[in-house]
This record gives sequence, C-alpha cells and structure tokens, in this order.
Amino acid sequence: MLIKKPSDIKPSEITDPELYKQRRKFIQAGVGLTGAAMFSGLWLPDNVQAAREKLQGIKKSSLSTDEKPTSYKDVTSYNNFYEFGTDKSDPARNAHTLKTKPWSLTIEGEVAKPGTYHLEDLVKASTLEERIYRFRCVEAWSMVIPWVGISLSSLIKRFEPTSKAKFVEFTTLYDPKQMPGQNRQVLNWPYVEGLRMDEAMHPLSIMVVGLYGEVLPNQNGAPLRLMVPWKYGFKNIKSIVKIRFTETMPKTTWALAGPREYGFYANVNPKVSHPRWSQASERVIGSGSIFTKRKDTLMFNGYEDQVAQLYSGLDLRKYF
Repeated sequence: MLIKKPSDIKPSEITDPELYKQRRKFIQAGVGLTGAAMFSGLWLPDNVQAAREKLQGIKKSSLSTDEKPTSYKDVTSYNNFYEFGTDKSDPARNAHTLKTKPWSLTIEGEVAKPGTYHLEDLVKASTLEERIYRFRCVEAWSMVIPWVGISLSSLIKRFEPTSKAKFVEFTTLYDPKQMPGQNRQVLNWPYVEGLRMDEAMHPLSIMVVGLYGEVLPNQNGAPLRLMVPWKYGFKNIKSIVKIRFTETMPKTTWALAGPREYGFYANVNPKVSHPRWSQASERVIGSGSIFTKRKDTLMFNGYEDQVAQLYSGLDLRKYF
C-alpha cells in the first residue's frame, strides 16, 4: 500500500476532493447544484448519523459574528479528521467507532493542580456559551459555525498554571481501534497541537463541547476540541485527552510533518501563500454553485482588531 506524506499530497486531493473527482459529471449534466448540495454529505448512509442530544443552559456570546451559520448538514459531513480518514466524507462515515463516554482529561506540567479530571464534571462546573465563529481551513475553504463551548481561559485558571507555563500543549486520543485512521502513518500519532499562553488566555479561545446547541458530533471532534478562530483549522485539535503546560514551545504534529507548509502559529494570513497554493481567497461551503465567486480571505480570519496585538513586532512571514 502506498502511504503518502503530507508533502506528497496534491492540492487537488486536498481541496474539495469530492467536487474535484466529480467535476466532469457536474459540467456535463449542466445542473445548477448549490454548494449546500455539493458538500452536504448526501453520499453518506443514514446509519452513520448519530443520535443528536441537546445541551442545556447555553448562554449566547457577544463575541459571535453576525454572519449566517453554515448548515448543520454541511458542518457535520465535510470535515478534516485524519484519525478517521483523509477524505472529507470519511469522518462522518467512520467516526461512529469513537466512544466518548466516559471521557477524562489529564492535566500535566507547570500547574499547581495536575491530575485527571472527568469531562462531565468540568462541563457541569462551567458556563456553556454559544459562539458563532468563522472557521477557515488551510485548504482554502471556510464555514461559519455556532460552536458551544467553555472559555479556555476559565478552564486554564482552574488548574493554576505556574509562572513557568509559557505554552499549552494539547494531545488527541491515541487508540487505533477506535480511530482507524491511526493505523496508517499519514501523520505521527497522537496528534499534538499547542498555543502560547497569551493565545490560550485570549477571550476568543474556547474548548468546544457542542455545535448548533447540541452535543458535539464525533466527526467534529467529540467530546472536546479546541477552537481558536483566528487560526487555520488544523490548529483546532479534536478529541483532546491531555493538556500539558510547558516552558518551551511544543513540537506540534503538522509543523513536524511539513515544516515549510505548516508553522506553529498557523494564523490566517492571506499575504502568506501555502507553498502549493494561494491563501488569498476561500470557498465558503454552502454558499452557491461551483461557479460562485470565491471570497477574499481576511487577515486573522476577520479577527484582526481583537488579536493583532498578540503579534506586535513578530514577523508573520517567518513565524507563520
């Protein structure tokens, strides 16, 4: 079996693969398919749709964008989650194997209160907020998603980081039986991501437990994922089981896999192209036909006013 490294994957295989593979059929048929129809996961069998569970006591957040959210169907059927496959439809098809209850979160490193915590207890002791955030993927597609989550800063404060805690490292579950994509060496498992402490403590950063007012679906990173809306999607690690506070910058999965293509910061920056394609524009999933004009990518994904000060004096071309 041929296993491709990230640097070997062609842009056509990454950007809208289902559309790419079927483009001649769409053109020949001459049908005016909408973006919602193209990306809505209509090829998925009904039995992969998990039971939907409502979340209670959600507070609306003033941090939300006023943009119209992407449809639930698009959000839950067009995903990057390599632990369940590299195709955009694979996570919704395969993620039913993940068991999300019970779930524990291990806290390590430079904190006064390390230990293992039950996720249910952490959620019960926290304020749940709905935050409608833009989501921008490095492959030049985007969505607007009503996430439900816990302020990351409030969660971090609970563990009392020491003065040595300069970075926060997050680790995904490693269990190839539950996550069949981990049987392939597409990446070095488990998936690891990280933030500077000031990024993690920023008011926009949240730990997500749901979307559209419901429990987070497996394919979207259940039961706990990171959401930092001014960064590219690969930074927003899913199915988190460990948080470690460190004095040094974590060695993150994609930065190790493709250091020329995926930096530690991963800030959305239309002025810095990916080595294999431009980041200057994006396709908004569900926003019209295949011929709909692409949208200009905004600096920091549109959150420049809120976060630009975090990178004052930092060369964003060198530290990308």
